Amino acid sequence: MKLEHYILGAWTPFEGTEIPQYNAVTGEVVATCSSENIDFEAIMHYGRRVGGPALRRMTFPERGRMLKALALHLNDLKPKYYQLSYWTGATKADSWIDIDGGIGTLFAYASLRRKFPDSPFYVDGETAKLSKEGTFIGQHIMVPKQGIAIHINAFNFPIWGMLEKISVNLLAGVPAVVKPSELTSFLTEAMVRDIIASRILPEGALQLVNGRGEGILSHITPQDVVTFTGSAETGRKLKSLPQIIDNAVPFNMEADSLNAAILGEDVSPDSPEFELFIKEIRREMTAKTGQKCTAIRRVIVPENLLEAVQIALGKSLMQTTIGDPQAEGVRMGALVSKPQQQKVQQQIQKLLESSRIVYGDLENFEVIGADKHKGAFLAPVVLLNEKPFERHGSHQIEAFGPVSTLMPYRSMAEAIELANMGKGSLVSTICTYDPKIATEYVMSAAAFHGRILILNRESAKESTGHGSPMPMLMHGGPGRAGGGEEMGGMRGVKHYLQTTALQGHPTMITAVTNQYQYGAQYLEDAVHPFRKHFEALQVGETWLTAKHTVSEADITNFANVSGDNFYAHMDATSLEGTIFEGRVAHGYFVLSKAAGLFVEPRKGPVLLNYGLEECRFTKPVYPGMTIGVRLTVKEKVAQEKREENDIRKGIVKWLVDVYDETGETVAIATILTMVRMQEQA
Repeated sequence: MKLEHYILGAWTPFEGTEIPQYNAVTGEVVATCSSENIDFEAIMHYGRRVGGPALRRMTFPERGRMLKALALHLNDLKPKYYQLSYWTGATKADSWIDIDGGIGTLFAYASLRRKFPDSPFYVDGETAKLSKEGTFIGQHIMVPKQGIAIHINAFNFPIWGMLEKISVNLLAGVPAVVKPSELTSFLTEAMVRDIIASRILPEGALQLVNGRGEGILSHITPQDVVTFTGSAETGRKLKSLPQIIDNAVPFNMEADSLNAAILGEDVSPDSPEFELFIKEIRREMTAKTGQKCTAIRRVIVPENLLEAVQIALGKSLMQTTIGDPQAEGVRMGALVSKPQQQKVQQQIQKLLESSRIVYGDLENFEVIGADKHKGAFLAPVVLLNEKPFERHGSHQIEAFGPVSTLMPYRSMAEAIELANMGKGSLVSTICTYDPKIATEYVMSAAAFHGRILILNRESAKESTGHGSPMPMLMHGGPGRAGGGEEMGGMRGVKHYLQTTALQGHPTMITAVTNQYQYGAQYLEDAVHPFRKHFEALQVGETWLTAKHTVSEADITNFANVSGDNFYAHMDATSLEGTIFEGRVAHGYFVLSKAAGLFVEPRKGPVLLNYGLEECRFTKPVYPGMTIGVRLTVKEKVAQEKREENDIRKGIVKWLVDVYDETGETVAIATILTMVRMQEQA
């Protein structure tokens, strides 16, 4: 099978020296690829010129619905990917992480569309008042970068590695060029063929390059974003390229790291945490045959439990059957290729200079359903470094396979120091039932680890585990781990957006952002806004209400209804030493009365009160004061129909500005209502 590129809007055969891709189990060649003689400048220009504008014209909800449609489409096709995934040496459970995990990430980012505005850009944070009278303000906006995302991915997750990245840049409105590993891109190509055939993405939003990709970063611009997943050594070389530095191109690096798991001092061999710890180590050593950037490489345990952990881990690993992933009873498959097998063995030899093998054998192990000499098989290996503060190899050398090193500690301070000696990792685990130990570890180790799992009996049932990055949480880590961030929910999307500070009059900023800014010109209409359908409402449209003079009876009655008899409202003799001059109206009375003033009681397009986003009471309201309300359309967000017979509707955010007889604001809030849309003809 000769793999093709999807570039410049077409599937294109490769030219040049063929790079073979192997069945990890049988050693047979299953595909070939090459990226020689490719015009990368044209590819990048095509993505920026065709894919970029098409995505930027879409709103966040539209992009999110596009991701949902793509996830549903791929979910129906996933059995075919499992068959190809076996060629990578992955078991069905391993493939589930890659395939279902990748599609699940698409679903997760599709659902994130509801947290973004119904626009192509994002208004970020609060307005900054830059002048005394409020006629000059500042507001940050975030717009899609007008470049392309270049994703250079690793061999271990040919599906998830692609989907977890493009789900984020596509939601942001930025096109992508994906360069999967030349070892396993046959699986990536199969999925990209289905993506392109579906026509769900606009043309130019996704291009695929198979091969080594030499020169892929030669034509980048300051608007582009580069992501890299792989070895720290290769990542550092790419990150230091002149074109990256000269153009100040964001370079997100996620490198293999020496992740650690620490057994707390409070744990004993008969406690649930001990068993959980052993299970977690075994799982991370054997899942994907240890070929995970998040796999546990260093196992840090109390000195007095070292032998118990060694014995228990050995017994647990003995249950791991190795062989053809499709054979009955096999729990661990092969490494991705023979060269990778040889590299892991070489790294083990380096680790043996500071450690010794206490479980496993590099040569003598059984394989089910396959020839271990033809396939890239390797049995789990546990090393022991008895002097981890003196022998530093365990903190510097990684064997990217089913290999972990045990090391002892005598105090939590030592455990933390050992964990941090990895010089930055993607994840570490602290297994403890003691909140003090967990707190001590987190406070002293968090700066060195991108993610920390606190594992104990209470979370174990639903825990996704040490090695599972989640779409809504950041995936990345400092130092050796690359210093980058991937995914992370909304924060991940923002990596592909350019932040710009706008300055000007509130009316002008309102017009640009399509979100009402306090102090902007009002749009008044004789028709009450609650009488209007969603489409007819305009941002900035304001209704000035009648007014109401607050009385002591109002305060007493509200206390009786609400049960709020706080002394400041009810006992004028208890106010000495407070900020109040007399009995003060309840803040929630003021807000409730405001609603009574601005609500149109007759049946109309407003369906219900959807919620309250923010509310502040800025000035005490005393009996005798008169209040009125300025009700302004602040923002509109169209909603999707969940079912065919659903009512078409949207959410309207209203600025509720309650003011007194002097014109000064006494309370300000943002309320949300659900408003019906007009019936379509």
